[in-house]
Amino acid sequence: MAEPAGAVPLWSGRDIAEAVGGALTGGDFAVSGVAIDSREVQPGDLFVALSGARDGHDFIPDAFRRGAVASLTSREVDGPHVCVTGGILAALEALAASARERAAMARRAAVTGSVGKTSVTQAILAGLNLAGGGHGPVRSFNNHIGVPLTLARMPGQTRRAVFELGMNHAGEIAPLSRLVRPHVAVVTTVAAVHVEAFDDGEAGVARAKAEIFTGLERGGVAVLNAENRWFDVLNAQAEAAGAEVRAFGSAPGVAGRLIHFTPTPSGAFVEAEIDGRARRYPLRQSASHWGPMSLAALLTLRALDVDLEIALAALASFEPLTGRGAASQIRLPTGEATLIDDSYNASPVSVAAALRALGAKSPAGRRLVALTDMLELGPEGPAQHAKLADVADAADIDLMFCAGPLMRHAYEALPPSRRGAWTESVESLTPILIAALSPGDVILVKGSKASRAADIVAGLAKAFAPVLEGEES
Repeated sequence: MAEPAGAVPLWSGRDIAEAVGGALTGGDFAVSGVAIDSREVQPGDLFVALSGARDGHDFIPDAFRRGAVASLTSREVDGPHVCVTGGILAALEALAASARERAAMARRAAVTGSVGKTSVTQAILAGLNLAGGGHGPVRSFNNHIGVPLTLARMPGQTRRAVFELGMNHAGEIAPLSRLVRPHVAVVTTVAAVHVEAFDDGEAGVARAKAEIFTGLERGGVAVLNAENRWFDVLNAQAEAAGAEVRAFGSAPGVAGRLIHFTPTPSGAFVEAEIDGRARRYPLRQSASHWGPMSLAALLTLRALDVDLEIALAALASFEPLTGRGAASQIRLPTGEATLIDDSYNASPVSVAAALRALGAKSPAGRRLVALTDMLELGPEGPAQHAKLADVADAADIDLMFCAGPLMRHAYEALPPSRRGAWTESVESLTPILIAALSPGDVILVKGSKASRAADIVAGLAKAFAPVLEGEES
């Protein structure tokens, strides 16, 4: 994005060259952003020519056409300004480390967890932005590229920042934590996600999540879920790293204690004690896991020296993220239905929470759910899917529609009265859903990203136009 007149540039060419050990061609320059995808370049950006499935150098002409000021490359290329260095990923990491060091006054938080890390990260970022001088990822940038990219985009004037750290295997979080060097480390929860990568299942996941304490600044804060079965493991690792542990849960004695979570038509109300002070605050999320997750966000914001009233105000206005529980009205031929898009990802814990949240709603019509396979569950996958039938039954879901070989286990475990349909693919399920929807229904769509639950959402949105905000119905 082009910077306004008088704004401080994000980077000068000389600063970039010094940070990455590169050489400038075309003279000094100033950039206002950093991009790694030429399709997302904004005028004023530095384009970093990373290589993935294709060589990023192939997209440099497109980046300059879209307004990039300069490019970070590993070889000489045509362009108005170029910084030539060695390995591009290593250069991005070096730029990230330089950004961290120059923002010397910024307090940093890092968030990981099997469920809720993106939403909690973005809720924390909402609080940081409301407090002023905040910085964080624009979306789920949580891997070996996304984390250094988010750091490289951090202005020197930043007061507080938050980063999301993800993993599929052991050893992935530790280097990210050492790069961020957080003052606050958050683990939302540990659950049976990515367990196929660990011989000992959840225990391995817990150890991998505990890698977040590797880079924690001495005397930092660890925000942990006291009700997670792996709390003692995480607590021991946090204390070994010299952290002050701030726990959240429903039992007495924790820093953030959940008293009541009450769903409402537009979200929920939370009654809690925060450092012994009773508070009641609204949320725009209705899933029950947002009770403890909101406390994780509040404890993190407080550890970053954000005033509690500012933190509560940010949570009250924080909207569900696209693909993570956002609700919209869609127009059917004879009325309207509600579509809940929770299609970004899925695990046994998050699907169960979403089903319970749907069960707490009182629609004019039926409670419907469309589920696609939950992936990376290893040998326990079929059993974990079958267990969802009991959750759906307890939540009084009217009909469950399923797509994928694993979700067949869930469908077959349902009582016949709750069976909508099962198909092998999302392409086959979508027209069945379109035909099944009636006015007043609420339909939840959820599944792992790779099992393409989002395609169901897109198919429903294409078939039924959204109701525009402010439009009379």
